[in-house]
Amino acid sequence: MASKLLPLRRLSRLLKPPCSASSSTFRSSLYLLGASKSLHLSENSHGPRYWIDSRSFCSSPLNLDDAEVPTAIDYRSVLQEDEFHKLADITIHDLQEKFEEYGDCVQVDGFDIDYGNEVLTLKLGDLGTYVLNKQTPNRQLWLSSPVSGPFRFDWDRNAQAWVYRRTKAHLLKLLESEMEELCGEPISLS
Repeated sequence: MASKLLPLRRLSRLLKPPCSASSSTFRSSLYLLGASKSLHLSENSHGPRYWIDSRSFCSSPLNLDDAEVPTAIDYRSVLQEDEFHKLADITIHDLQEKFEEYGDCVQVDGFDIDYGNEVLTLKLGDLGTYVLNKQTPNRQLWLSSPVSGPFRFDWDRNAQAWVYRRTKAHLLKLLESEMEELCGEPISLS
């Protein structure tokens, strides 16, 4: 049993990054460490043999461009609860008014707007339903779109807008483009 553990200990020492290791060396070690989880031992007449399960081995680092990674949260800029409610309520009520005006201009069967329990629901009949609601603990507005799916928008003080951190999409611009795509008429929400 001890003879089987010795090669594993040697492997773990090889995988530990030295104190002065660069971040790329450390990342490479992490990939190897992930691969070592699927390291298998086999004994035959010639001694122990090792093989790696190829399904869990990653030989190249992940490509993490800025566009694929959410921007970091600057916790100094997180809204106080009262400020969040003020901004979110203004946004939701403005959208409700603009959607009601828009509903008078477009001919969409089943067009209906409902606001209750801090949730704005925009029904577009067979075209789908939008739901926008506040998420107070996260200080976010959550949108469910029939076109593009779910989004979580944070208030961006610099842009003075609700922004989806993963794609940098602005809530109002996203709704404008999707509503025009669905209903065939432009809408100005800004």
